This record gives sequence, C-alpha cells and structure tokens, in this order.
Amino acid sequence: MGSRVGTRHPWAQRFGPWAAPRSPVAPMAQLVADVGVLTTQALALPFDTLRALYARAAQVGLIRRSMLAQRDFERSVRSVERLALGPWARRL
Repeated sequence: MGSRVGTRHPWAQRFGPWAAPRSPVAPMAQLVADVGVLTTQALALPFDTLRALYARAAQVGLIRRSMLAQRDFERSVRSVERLALGPWARRL
C-alpha cells in the first residue's frame, strides 16, 4: 500500500481553507437576483389573491363554472397585472 502523506482529497483542494478565495461579486449578484424575485412575487400577490378568490367563488357556486369564463377572467387579470406592474409582471 502506498502512503497518502502529503496528498489532499480533491474535495478538500477545491473547498478547503487553502482554496482560492471566492469573488465577492458572485454573492452580491445572487443577492440582487433574489431580491428581484422576491419583489416580483410580492407585487404579484394581490393578483394571485384575486385568482384564488375567483376559484373559491366558482367552487362554492357563487360564480358559474365555465372554462370560457375562467379564460376571460384570467386574460383580464393578466392584462391589468401587466399594466400595473410593467416589467415586474410575471410572464405566465
């Protein structure tokens, strides 16, 4: 058997304390991307609530169940969402 003295595991070479330091730009870019996603989700919450209320009203019978009516409702909500949120609107 050969001696393993002085050799390091490949994982330790990449991620150990002697590995090259990471660029501080990468975590900052990820943070900015995450904030953008959270902002989009927060701004879209009222429209998601409106969709959920429409679905619940159809389930309990307050609104007639119709695929065509649901399609028209979704188109209306989507257009208002795009108008209100602009570039932050989701593309569904």
